[in-house]
Amino acid sequence: KTIFFISSFCRPSLQITIGSTTTAFSRLEINHFQNRLYTNRNKNNNDMMSDSTKNNATTANIRQQKQLLRKQIRSRVRSVYPSPSSSSTSDNNNDIEKINTAKLKLTTQSNQVFHQLFQLPQYQSASSIGFFLSMPHGEIQTRDAIQRMVGQDGKTLYVPRVGLDFELCDMDLVRCDISSTTTFDASSSSSRLFYDNWPTNKWGIPEPPSSNTNIATPGDIDLLIVPGLAFDCNLHRLGQGKGYYDRFIAKMKNGETDADKKKLLLVGVCLDEQFLEEESIPVSDHDFIMDMVLTPSKKL
Repeated sequence: KTIFFISSFCRPSLQITIGSTTTAFSRLEINHFQNRLYTNRNKNNNDMMSDSTKNNATTANIRQQKQLLRKQIRSRVRSVYPSPSSSSTSDNNNDIEKINTAKLKLTTQSNQVFHQLFQLPQYQSASSIGFFLSMPHGEIQTRDAIQRMVGQDGKTLYVPRVGLDFELCDMDLVRCDISSTTTFDASSSSSRLFYDNWPTNKWGIPEPPSSNTNIATPGDIDLLIVPGLAFDCNLHRLGQGKGYYDRFIAKMKNGETDADKKKLLLVGVCLDEQFLEEESIPVSDHDFIMDMVLTPSKKL
């Protein structure tokens, strides 16, 4: 064993005894030893501060890359799928035809994506689906898919509710009561769905009324269909920038245990224009990677 002895202040010295051997150190040697300790400690502290600075710089760099990529993708989507509102103020037949063609293309691509979804064994075996109600334009359209899910496949459906306070950037998925508010017809255009009379949020998306308190908890949803502004070959997702889905997925994942047989499966869906063939989406620690991504022509 090692025993340390420090003499009185007037005769500063340090003795180290190892076994039967005792070694004495002068005050000069002690000071040198202390300086080395302080130097190493300061170096470690500086290294920790340096690592923290690097992490902050990396986070800021990723955020900047994402913002630039969002701008590019939004511009690309707008150029292919212009807002229908622009046709209402235009007398140009070419503009109206362009918008109608874009609407048909959007519907076709959307149905191609969900055709692939319906073929998945994971979808067919799922009893509950977390899904989204699409924006009026410029995004993959979900109405036809919802009609199939609740009308033909008999799935229990959970859809997002953000609420009135958008600055919270929080989201729940709420179980839909479709029994008395959904009617079907051979023509989808004449079918009424359970959300047609719901209030809409600032993006024009219907949301479950506050009276519906059937909020999803971990284990309630078998398969979550995740929209995104873009996806890539690595199954990375680029969201709109508010973090709604990442926070929701974290709530669901954190509630899972190793003993759970049912794990939440994440399936990203997007249009061809939103899929990055060559580029890679930068990701942070809080970003969730999809289990699968579906496009009109791909299944990853």
